[in-house]
Amino acid sequence: MEKRVRVRFAPSPTGGLHLGGVRTVLFNYLFARQQGGDFILRIEDTDQARYVPGAEQYIIDCLHWCGLEPDEGPHTGGSYGPYRQSERRELYRPFAEQLVQQGHAYYAFDTPEELEAKRKEIPNFRYDQHSRNGLRNSLTLPEAEVQALLQQQTPHVIRIKIPEQPETVVLQDMIRGEVSFDTENLDDKVLLKADGMPTYHLAVVVDDHLMEISHVFRGEEWLPSAPAHVLLWRYLGWEAGMPAWAHLPLILKPDGNGKLSKRDGDRLGFPVYAMNWTDPVTGDLTHGFRELGFLPEAFVNMLALLGWNDGSGQEIFSLEELVDRFSIERIHKGGAKFDYEKARWFNHEYIKTASAARLLPFFRDMLQEKGGAVPEEYMLEVIELVKERCTLLTDLWDHSFFFFRQPEQYDTAAVMKKWSAEKEQFFKALADELGQEGEWSEPVFETLFRSLAESRQIKVGELQLPLRVMLCGGKFGPAVFGIAAVLGRAATRERILAALPHF
Repeated sequence: MEKRVRVRFAPSPTGGLHLGGVRTVLFNYLFARQQGGDFILRIEDTDQARYVPGAEQYIIDCLHWCGLEPDEGPHTGGSYGPYRQSERRELYRPFAEQLVQQGHAYYAFDTPEELEAKRKEIPNFRYDQHSRNGLRNSLTLPEAEVQALLQQQTPHVIRIKIPEQPETVVLQDMIRGEVSFDTENLDDKVLLKADGMPTYHLAVVVDDHLMEISHVFRGEEWLPSAPAHVLLWRYLGWEAGMPAWAHLPLILKPDGNGKLSKRDGDRLGFPVYAMNWTDPVTGDLTHGFRELGFLPEAFVNMLALLGWNDGSGQEIFSLEELVDRFSIERIHKGGAKFDYEKARWFNHEYIKTASAARLLPFFRDMLQEKGGAVPEEYMLEVIELVKERCTLLTDLWDHSFFFFRQPEQYDTAAVMKKWSAEKEQFFKALADELGQEGEWSEPVFETLFRSLAESRQIKVGELQLPLRVMLCGGKFGPAVFGIAAVLGRAATRERILAALPHF
């Protein structure tokens, strides 16, 4: 019977969620949905010293914003819980002890001070198959002393015992093919810490086994840890059920030199986190894509094409299309350069094709912050008129503020060179016409405007800029007749009459 597809995203709750982490979520999610499998969120919080309050909820909120909802997790539950490693603490020691009994791990009683002295004594010191025979552990101490130390609850860790005779550990990676590692280059990693908590290396193997994870998508930076994990799967007798591995390419700085970091975003002026993150200790705010004005659909689409494409040249994909088209074979081996201008392009494409109703919640919140309250229908008309001009959602206000505030100042310098008494009379006559009852729409107003200009033998082109300045205050905004149509007959007339004394 074929193993059910089960994938997981297993972040540590230590801070904001980097866009590389969200891409890992996305590839897990796409594969699970395509294969009819399960996507699990597991919180790896065994390193309590680095635990940051609020970080777990922040991760959950980011996934919710992106529309990448887990099937199982600490917030949803499931049949394989608990989904926080700190709540699974009692599960790990028996497996570490099993490894000791089988000769694949050992107790190490070295104090932090002793290890620090070794580091000072030996350059590039590593606790490994070469150095362990000269250290305080169950491989060098008499059995009776080891048992006495354990009974006295002497602080100790459990370390994996890397084979003394060099061997090659082979990993089949779905992206990179066969990857080989020489055990000569591995150290005896800690599996269980002195406080009884497992390290990442033990916990990830035990949890992936117990949660029946079938495929592991994780960043390329975890590749050096893979041989130790393969050995643990083997030593614990689970090698036949080991998940398939896919180590994703790095997201690189815009110049391609190194992994993209938060520091790069700060330096170059763009976000690298999905959402705003405020450090609860320092109070430092790191800006995110959401608050900057990105639609989640655009953010997800952009991430999908960082290191993957379907070969068709298509760039705009709905989430459903990504699920349908995704294939591991099309994930690149090399790193993908992050291009913020391309990210903005994606967002612009999504905003201009989005329905006004889709953009309404953000627009309504923005208006409330500005202290305005207008009918929903009016907001929808404004959005429809200006959305094609917007790259970020925050641009909606910049391109529409004049719909909600009558101008207090006018850029008359733009029109005064060609201003005349005839044009002034034209706008007074236009205001009189607008004072009459009648149908109102963009075509109706444009027809009225053009007819009046023709009757007075004035070129329409010379009147449109003055009208724009009267309605908006300056030389900006969408089609001027469209502006008037949204403002309405009465407001258009009012603005023309208020502006005329300034010309």
